Order: sequence, then C-alpha cells, then structure tokens
Amino acid sequence: MEALGGYPTRTSGPKVKRLTVLLSMTVGVGCLFLLQTQLVKPRKPEDFYSFEVKDAKGRTVSLEKYRGKASLVVNVASYSEQTELNYRSLQELHRELGTSHFNVLAFPCGQFGDTEPGTSRDVESLAKSTFGVTFPFFSKIRIMGSEAEPAFKFLTDSVQKIPKWNFWKFLVNPEGKVVRFWRTDEPMESVRQEAAALVRDIILKKRGEL
Repeated sequence: MEALGGYPTRTSGPKVKRLTVLLSMTVGVGCLFLLQTQLVKPRKPEDFYSFEVKDAKGRTVSLEKYRGKASLVVNVASYSEQTELNYRSLQELHRELGTSHFNVLAFPCGQFGDTEPGTSRDVESLAKSTFGVTFPFFSKIRIMGSEAEPAFKFLTDSVQKIPKWNFWKFLVNPEGKVVRFWRTDEPMESVRQEAAALVRDIILKKRGEL
C-alpha cells in the first residue's frame, strides 16, 4: 500500500523490536541491582560480639575476638568518686579469672558531669599508669541519647536499663547475651561470684568437648 503522494509507508517493526529489547534490558538490570542490594545488605547485629567498635587509638576492632569468653563490660570514668575502688577491683578480677576465658572491657563515657573530660588515650594512659590496669580500653563513647554507641546500646536494651552513673557492669556470656548487670553501688563480690561461675561453666564445657 502506498501513502498519499505515492510514497511507500515505513514499517515500524524494527523500531518496536529495538524498543522492546531496550526495555527488557532495563528491567533486567534493575532486577539484578535490587537483588544485589538485598544480598549485600548488612545484617543487624544479633549479639554483643557481632558489633565493631573503636579502640582507644581510634582503630576499628571486631568484638568477635571475645566470642566464646565471658566479658564484663563497664562504662568507666577517670575522676569519679568510685574510680580507684572500681579500677583496682576490676583489675583484680581480670587477673584472677584470666584472659583465656574472661575479660573486663572498659568503655569511657563523659556524660556524667565532669568525671571523664579527657580523650580516649588520656583515659587509657591514666588508668594504666595510676591504677595498673591491663584490661582493654575502647574509645570514649556516649551511652545515652541518639548518638549512643550501638554496641553499648545493645547492652542497655537487653536489660531495659540505662546507666545513671559511672561503673555500671554488664556480664556477657560466650554467646554475646547479657546475663546480668550491676549498678555502681552494688558490691564487687557479687560481680566476682557471677563472673567466676560463668567462667567455670565455660571451662567445664570445653573439657567435655575434648
């Protein structure tokens, strides 16, 4: 058939095919992108040891290195009325139970008055030089508000309590779950007994697996 004026009409077949192929490719690429996004989407940490934190020097540290052990996580401060008593008691516990099965993990926090004004390195240096501590220190964090450290927020969410002062203690089992917590004024003897019992369970379990 010819159009008016005697000129033949141009078929739209090839153009439609090209458009169909282009549309199919676009949809395919979009689907692949969505699939890849879902596959690489980071998993929400399920326990304390699933988190990464910063050490006192600002380096990223995976808490996975402590999995399989008991951990006593503490929000510490350098100039609190409880500083000396707690540092000395925590160091004694850290030494007594040994790092093969147990660690005290210290997280400095400056949200309670002027009890922790220094930098992360200042905090670690003072604790080591003045009180002889050897347990790990991490970067200075916030434990309240929207900027709360996620790893520490996991602890407070687990017990539905937010520390009201320095030196709250959270006992974490080998699987990364909080099994007990203590407020500032609660006796260290209670902490020692619970931590020692957890360490005994870890040792007995390991012996049973040999």
